[in-house]
Amino acid sequence: MGAIIKSSHFGLRAGMPDIREIKVELIRKSIHFLIALSPVMAAANRTVTVGLLMIGTLGYAVMETLRLRGIAVPVISSLTNMASRPKDKERFVLGPITLGLGALLALLLYPAPAASIAIYALAFGDGFASLVGKLFGRLRPAFLCGKSLEGSLACFTAIFFAAYGVFPDYRAAFWAALTGTLVEALPLGDYDNIFLPVTVGFVVMTIL
Repeated sequence: MGAIIKSSHFGLRAGMPDIREIKVELIRKSIHFLIALSPVMAAANRTVTVGLLMIGTLGYAVMETLRLRGIAVPVISSLTNMASRPKDKERFVLGPITLGLGALLALLLYPAPAASIAIYALAFGDGFASLVGKLFGRLRPAFLCGKSLEGSLACFTAIFFAAYGVFPDYRAAFWAALTGTLVEALPLGDYDNIFLPVTVGFVVMTIL
């Protein structure tokens, strides 16, 4: 019996992410959450915010190209290396670009509050889905395309409350959360940073 318990305990620990994986994911999602500042900035000056997103996205693309050519850019290259998963170490890290483009498209395509809800869905829905899925995800039904049920529930909850906080309408919050959760579950890789806010913004626009 002792051997069985020990074996089961080992199996549970073997399925958990290691400290390195957790650290990388925390750094990645801390950057992800920062995009939530975009609606706040846009409320003060939408044109300047759009310009900053364009400059930031283009600037990162240039610096990432330099990094891959062996030319380190202070702070940015180090942060990229820290936030890179092992499979991305020698590749162009696309996530920050699609993140910037997702927020940019939301601001260009939709007025407030739809743009704000779309960006918060990207920042918090996708962000918490990844963190919860990585740390606590155990149930991975086939219809979630490899994503965890725990992560999807976190995504739905985060988007629902973020949307309701922007515009207190249960119907709009529900459909925004459902749409964001379904898109996040698709095997889109880094491109979910674009499809998620654009889709959520469109759905919210049809309701409001």
